[in-house]
Amino acid sequence: MSHPLYLPGEIAPATAQPLPELPLLVLVGLTGVGKSSLLNALSYPALPDRRAVVDRYVLPLFGHPSDASLDRTERFALTRRFRQEYPGGVAQALTKARTEPDWPLLFDGLRGEEEVRYALEHLPKSHFVVLEARDLTRLARLLERADRFDRVRLEHSDLATLRELAQGVLSQAELQEALGWKVPIAELTAKLKIVAEERKNYDPAGARRALQGSPRALFLDTEALSLDQEAEAIRGLVAQIARQEAV
Repeated sequence: MSHPLYLPGEIAPATAQPLPELPLLVLVGLTGVGKSSLLNALSYPALPDRRAVVDRYVLPLFGHPSDASLDRTERFALTRRFRQEYPGGVAQALTKARTEPDWPLLFDGLRGEEEVRYALEHLPKSHFVVLEARDLTRLARLLERADRFDRVRLEHSDLATLRELAQGVLSQAELQEALGWKVPIAELTAKLKIVAEERKNYDPAGARRALQGSPRALFLDTEALSLDQEAEAIRGLVAQIARQEAV
């Protein structure tokens, strides 16, 4: 269920409150960890996601219209510039945003150590659900989901380019496994480029470093758990938060 979000510079109704004053469930994880599937399974009210925040707030800051047709690599470059000026990244935009109070309320999602640390400090009522999966698994899910958003430009789409992109992302054994999927080289290269470019911007282990030991964090291995198990764990967290608020 979509829930309104009023970003800095947007007119908000008098009933809207600053996000730092509200409880929020924040999904944390890189592309392909399973955030969208989990949102659908939970059916909780959800704020416009990270993609929408970048469209409505980040792109205009750098002279692009909110509907600019940029590929994933270009968007990664712009969000990297944004973080250079605003170290808290998308989390920093959220701290200045407003919404109508509701609970449970989800936001999808934050990425990287700096964003998560900023949110941990500046969104004091928020709890964080960290979804984790290996790069190989995320690559496989990108190939399966066929999202038109997952566009990149490729100068070359041959085996040599694929092997170059895989360096530091996939082990040799994982690359061989991916090559055995019978996926066209061009498609495999395009999706691997997304995984590789995202890795340049966000350390997959960064969120765990930022949140390890925090009572406000829940870590879910989306390879080991079924979607139903993930959803049940989050419902348990929501119930626990409700009990704490009632005390």
